[in-house]
Amino acid sequence: MKVQVNASNDIHNKESLERWASDYLNEHLTRFDQDITSIEVQLTDENHAGKGGGADKRCMLEARIAGRAPVAVTAFSADQNVAFRAATEKLEHALDHALGKLDRREHRARETIRKDATATDVIGVPPQP
Repeated sequence: MKVQVNASNDIHNKESLERWASDYLNEHLTRFDQDITSIEVQLTDENHAGKGGGADKRCMLEARIAGRAPVAVTAFSADQNVAFRAATEKLEHALDHALGKLDRREHRARETIRKDATATDVIGVPPQP
């Protein structure tokens, strides 16, 4: 899954942030690998110029799903790390909801070990015809 990070000028260390964000998203959203083509991350400082204040860091995540409309979430916090993690949790929940409906209604093709005869041999279950 491709991850693209867009950060405002007020956010520093963009290269290390991109690596960390990509690793974090790939780790937490790995079960959606078959469905997500890319994720766009937008990090901004809402009040600009580094002023202090309440929840002024915004993280917006948009997941592009193959053959479906994108799923987007936004989280605000005083800390960009907290905003990013909160947005990731929201995205995970939104994807569970959106793709869970597909599983229930359309019975989409998924990779599974249930159809693999060698996998059932490993756990001691006889293969089914």
